[in-house]
Amino acid sequence: MTLALLEVRDLRKYYTSPHSWFSPPRPPIQAVDGVSFSVARGETLSLVGESGCGKTTTAKSVLRLVEPTSGSVKLEGEELLTLDSEQMRLRRHQMQIIFQDPYASLNPRMTAGDIVAEPLRNFGEASGAQRTERVQWLFSKVGLRPEAASKYPHEFSGGQRQRLGIARALALQPKLIVCDEPVSALDVSVQAQVVNLLMDLQIEFGMAYLFVAHDLAVVRHISHRVAVMYLGHIVEVADRDTLFSKPLHPYTEILLAAVPVPNPRVRPKRVLLQGDPPSPADPPPGCRFHTRCPLAQTACREQTPTLTQRAANNQGGHWVACHFR
Repeated sequence: MTLALLEVRDLRKYYTSPHSWFSPPRPPIQAVDGVSFSVARGETLSLVGESGCGKTTTAKSVLRLVEPTSGSVKLEGEELLTLDSEQMRLRRHQMQIIFQDPYASLNPRMTAGDIVAEPLRNFGEASGAQRTERVQWLFSKVGLRPEAASKYPHEFSGGQRQRLGIARALALQPKLIVCDEPVSALDVSVQAQVVNLLMDLQIEFGMAYLFVAHDLAVVRHISHRVAVMYLGHIVEVADRDTLFSKPLHPYTEILLAAVPVPNPRVRPKRVLLQGDPPSPADPPPGCRFHTRCPLAQTACREQTPTLTQRAANNQGGHWVACHFR
């Protein structure tokens, strides 16, 4: 059996609210509560779900940009959550991130060339003319002109700034890149260019992506497998084609029904999701989706469904957490 590049088991991240003598302690916010998944080498696993479901917190917890409350995160079989700061720093050579905001994630006082060269300096990968040559090579790989290295971030468009972020993440040739909604702040035409660039780079360098997104059209284009999150839990995992053609969890069905169909002659079936998501500080008992689910029954309110494999295939199978699917 091939060892997964990234293996996450029972990951939890709780946020506690400060309190004083004059106010009682509040229950912790269960942003991520028992999430498990794996990512194979060269694979793209997408995390999808509505805002606030815990996608970004999960991704940042994997990289320990936020410290998880508990769980296990293994990269190439090595447990990351037990590493000290220096050991973790060395491991970051293999783990990089592309942030959502292509402007706020770039230092406005550094030139584009210095931004891309920063990982190389931090890890002593190259120096002098060799580093300059490496930066120019990275610029060409992401579709930027090498002479633009002397410019500052404000002189680039949004799409070009995100290409800088991709070049910076690519500089150390990592094995895993976390993409935290990397195209959500871009125009639609630019989104397609950036997504195609990420796919081309993955084919060339064999990196794995943990891709966080809420745009299901982008997810369908770039993913190998998709994990659907709701209120801190993963409720369904399947390969891309299976999830989009035969979703099992009611929440997944509702998400897919909300995707616009680019054909004026087709009238898609709309399924309205009633109510607002419960608070992660006070999640409902049993299935967390039962307060909004059209299939909810007594068992849903009393028992938490486990993520169970419903069908097997060569891409990890089809897993769903639902009592009746």
